[in-house]
Amino acid sequence: MIKLLELQFNPIEENTYIVYDETDECIIIDAGCSNEHENKILQKAIADKNLKVTKLVCTHGHFDHIMGNRFVCETYKIETYINKEELNNFERVTSYTSYFGINIVPPPMPHNFLNDGDEIKFGVSSLKVIATPGHTRGGICLYSAADKLLFSGDTLFAGSIGRTDLPGGDYNMLMNSIKKLMQLPEDTNVFCGHGTKTTIGYEKLTNPFITEMQ
Repeated sequence: MIKLLELQFNPIEENTYIVYDETDECIIIDAGCSNEHENKILQKAIADKNLKVTKLVCTHGHFDHIMGNRFVCETYKIETYINKEELNNFERVTSYTSYFGINIVPPPMPHNFLNDGDEIKFGVSSLKVIATPGHTRGGICLYSAADKLLFSGDTLFAGSIGRTDLPGGDYNMLMNSIKKLMQLPEDTNVFCGHGTKTTIGYEKLTNPFITEMQ
């Protein structure tokens, strides 16, 4: 059974997830820790559960989701997994953050690329990759049918959807990705890149972007 810890980091209030099972192996999804204090919070959460970190998985390459990548990769001697379309976001992250007046330690460039339908394995568990471009060109979600949970990154939020006005964003593409997610069981718990968790069923009923397209 998949378990998780949720931590909120950096000025953008990004959700970082530590995902593990009964073997105590874990992956980190979207390492947003942005300073020494936040790094220690992440380390303590992992140490308190005596977890072994095996992979860092990024739902996309926006700076608020990868601010802690170098710290995580160097501390736990692990590699980054992401869709190849996100490499441009990694390459320009320092120039992009300087525009916002934010400093970032440049993340290591990924060499492990994820495609639609791939599986991220840890312990005796796995998460399926669902390609959900639109917020960015290489955005992905991570899904467990067995545990009825979805990590939606910035594709789907409680009551909203990801923005598409940044480089690589495409509203029509995003809505097609949202339609794909709406095919999942309604009792699927959705853990978003920002804000609170929700369910597929609740978003079908209440999310204005989704109710308008039904």
